[in-house]
Amino acid sequence: MQIIEVHTKSRPSTVFCGAGSAEMASEYLRGAQAFVVTDTNVSRLYSERIAQLFPGAPVCVLPAGERYKSRTSLFRILDAMLDACLHRSSVVVALGGGVIGDMAGLAAALYMRGTRIVQMPTTLLAQVDSSVGGKTAVDYRGVKNVIGAFYQPERVYCDPLFLETLPPREIRCGLGEIIKTALLDDSIGQKIRENTGRLHDLAFLHELAADCVRFKAGIVERDETESSGLRKCLNLGHTTGHALELLCGRRSHGEYVLIGLWLESFIAEGEGVCTPAYAQEVRSFLSLVQPRIPRIPNAAEGLRYALLDKKNNGGDISFILPKARGEYAELALAPERYERYLNILAGEQA
Repeated sequence: MQIIEVHTKSRPSTVFCGAGSAEMASEYLRGAQAFVVTDTNVSRLYSERIAQLFPGAPVCVLPAGERYKSRTSLFRILDAMLDACLHRSSVVVALGGGVIGDMAGLAAALYMRGTRIVQMPTTLLAQVDSSVGGKTAVDYRGVKNVIGAFYQPERVYCDPLFLETLPPREIRCGLGEIIKTALLDDSIGQKIRENTGRLHDLAFLHELAADCVRFKAGIVERDETESSGLRKCLNLGHTTGHALELLCGRRSHGEYVLIGLWLESFIAEGEGVCTPAYAQEVRSFLSLVQPRIPRIPNAAEGLRYALLDKKNNGGDISFILPKARGEYAELALAPERYERYLNILAGEQA
């Protein structure tokens, strides 16, 4: 069991990574008024387990998928919380992937101006990234995560048990965030380069997940609400990734992060942020997980979504780009210049 403390100004969090974490959550919440938020996929697989872990707790089951990360779903959670007569000392348990974690976290932040929240991520991506750090949100009017709050969970329980039922696509989704982190922390990158044959070994993936959480915790502790700009580094690959995710919607968030990293390696190379050799190294690294980059004929339409990115300042589009192993740089690009790079996705297939 790895225990990682996240010391933020608003509220400290403790992350537990290891087998038996789910039982630890059950024991921690014994005697508390728990309220479980989950989705149809998790409920189908683990309904009996949920009843065992949280006996008598109300369970709010939402449709699975990013398209349900909406104001409607948020108020469905809040309605259920109110019907269950929750109070500020009650505990919301976010049992699911990133979508459930984000929505349940925002509901906890809003209900009575803040009730307790515990995250129990069930996907690799959520265990690696989204359950830690306190970002909560829903999408609105076609803009990703535009309504949200920073609200830290008091505890996060990452149990590898839940990874055993994930389909290969969900593993690749989580690997998108792992690869992103590995480009920011070369000790993780080196571990992957030395173990390329283990990228679908669940034990190795859970080890990487803990490494990624530890790296992210160090960033969040120093810049909880992105006030200094340091936390922006975690958006590597996300400007293009988010834009294409909203435009196309057929793939998972982590897959679009991989595509975003691929395209933004060309931007980094073309704008002189990194050397051509390092840009090619990044693309080779990505190919360990995403051997082929799909053609997106209408990729340039993603420009209008990129213009709404939260990192932007003024009329330019802001990027976090790979610079060298373990290094990154921030760059603002004029929309018409970015559009030319987006056309690479329409005309080139790796």
